[in-house]
Amino acid sequence: MTVQVPVIDIGALRASDPAALRALAREIGIAARETGFFSVVNHGVPAGLIEAVFAQSAAFFAQPPDVKAAVGIESSPEFRGYARIGYEQFDEAHPPDAKESFDIGPDRNLWPAGLPGFRTTLERYYAALLELTVAIHRPIALDLGVDEHFFAPAFDGAIAIARLLYYPPHPGTFDGTLHGSAPHTDYGNVTFLAQDDAGGLELRARDGSWIGIAPTPGAFVCNIGDCLMRWSNDVYVSNLHRVVNRSGRARYSVAFFGDPAAGALVECLPSCTSAAQPPKYPAVTYAEYLQRRLAAAYPLKAGLG
Repeated sequence: MTVQVPVIDIGALRASDPAALRALAREIGIAARETGFFSVVNHGVPAGLIEAVFAQSAAFFAQPPDVKAAVGIESSPEFRGYARIGYEQFDEAHPPDAKESFDIGPDRNLWPAGLPGFRTTLERYYAALLELTVAIHRPIALDLGVDEHFFAPAFDGAIAIARLLYYPPHPGTFDGTLHGSAPHTDYGNVTFLAQDDAGGLELRARDGSWIGIAPTPGAFVCNIGDCLMRWSNDVYVSNLHRVVNRSGRARYSVAFFGDPAAGALVECLPSCTSAAQPPKYPAVTYAEYLQRRLAAAYPLKAGLG
């Protein structure tokens, strides 16, 4: 079954209307509590930039294996660069993922040779999505009962990641084991996903079934990550999701993982705790938290920059 998650117009982020911002906060808050997934439109990221990123992604993944391997993630201590099919494994209950990816962060990136405009396009996209990530935290903060600018300092020096993704068609009939991306939750605060029309993104419903998320042209799918769930004392839901490419053709998507700065202190918001609901998690820096998560998903351990 395929469903349309709530589609939220976030144009109020660029306006000066407190009432509109509070209304947006309510919309986001409802979705964040129910499934942790929604789509955003009127987000302000130019359509031409999104199209350019997808074109660069297709060009990169079409390169010969040795060209992609030259910027392999194995040579980066900050998890930057290219990851081959089978490199990422979320847990031992599922085989490694059937996908290729390419990651960039705020600095110390690996850049492939021979692709004109690749670096410039990805850097522009990264800047635009980081700005959107900081902005979306304003209504989130209001919904969670703190000042609208509460989260802004946490993203000063953010270690957010932009990831190009390529999923080959799934071989044969899906038997519940080999995924393009196995069931997982995201590590950070929020994720913005731009996807093509191949479909394949699925979230887990409350009854345990898997529901496909229908692509919405021009929209980003946004989901709550584990770190924001932790900050909100589990008021928000970080939901399991997966990718199974049943389309019979290549699937491309671009994820932006809205992670805060390494030194940001992640602790229960005062508005999300009470005598009856004490904090569920100890305070931790984002670097400490993320390092534990990365060590479980990748076959190497690395420092954070």
